[in-house]
Amino acid sequence: MKGTLIALDHWQGREAAALIKDGQLDDLLIDTDLPRPGTIYRAIADRPVKGQGGMFLRTPDGMAFLRQVKGLKPGQPLMVQVTGYADPGKAIPVTQRLLFKSRYAIVTPDAPGINVSRAIKEDELREAALEAAHEALADCALPENAGLILRSSCADADPEDISDDVLAMVELATAVLGDTGSEAELLSEGDGPHAMAWREWTDPAQIANEPGSFEHHDVLDQIDRALEPHVALPGGYSMIIEPTSALVAVDINTGGDTSFSAGLKANLAALKDLPRQLRLRGLGGQIIVDPAPCPKKERKQLEGVLRAALKREATETILAGWTQLGLMEIQRKRDRLALKSLRAKS
Repeated sequence: MKGTLIALDHWQGREAAALIKDGQLDDLLIDTDLPRPGTIYRAIADRPVKGQGGMFLRTPDGMAFLRQVKGLKPGQPLMVQVTGYADPGKAIPVTQRLLFKSRYAIVTPDAPGINVSRAIKEDELREAALEAAHEALADCALPENAGLILRSSCADADPEDISDDVLAMVELATAVLGDTGSEAELLSEGDGPHAMAWREWTDPAQIANEPGSFEHHDVLDQIDRALEPHVALPGGYSMIIEPTSALVAVDINTGGDTSFSAGLKANLAALKDLPRQLRLRGLGGQIIVDPAPCPKKERKQLEGVLRAALKREATETILAGWTQLGLMEIQRKRDRLALKSLRAKS
């Protein structure tokens, strides 16, 4: 199937969304039993962590950890937002830098000003987005010292949709920021997979939301393949992706190709597909890639291919460099739970 399709369904009883491009599963969002990223709490400072500059906080969903704390005393209430999923047995990662994010707009407390995404180059489109935003702000002003970012998706949006979205985010931000409670409380829950798909997958696409859409569009089989360590690549090459407690190990293989350029071809095919594989598998943290045999002079080419593949990644992913043993080091933010762990809990 050619084109882009968004399938909204459930996987093993969990709400899920799949982004499919030309018949290939490109991204996958699955709900969990843990606090969703984007959730906002009124938390209570509990105890500082000496040597780390952080503090544990009490929330309705358990302990959270806030880094780089200054002037915060035990017992003090504060608003924080969940930034990702915690490793088993660890505290929820949170930040004090709140964002109220939707498809077209982001309200930014403590960052005043109205800005338009740099991805919108045309002056007419920028002006149209600003006009739509100002129409909404005429009915509901931004909270004090807060700002607004109009996202790149505004370029192809109906002005009325932009206004409605801005108004909804401003009203939510005003309600949350105006909270005056003193006990630990959930103030705003993060988006689930279906809402997240609408918010983040903004390119033109067909929508399939009927029951059984995952089975009809081959999503279930592709999820099963993502649960296996072996990844078949074009040309008969392959890579093995195996997460451990300390890191994710990636081994690239040439298969039956014994030609002079086999190593380069296998590495290029693997690195082009690696970001997609990490997305689907929900893997992050420290990633170590053992490439197929290749001379040092080919490393810049491999780095260029990987950096190009990472440009479209929403998850922060950094190519750290090479080890003395010729392994590639990658650092990726943990903003999802591993797909295997979700299957185990279902």
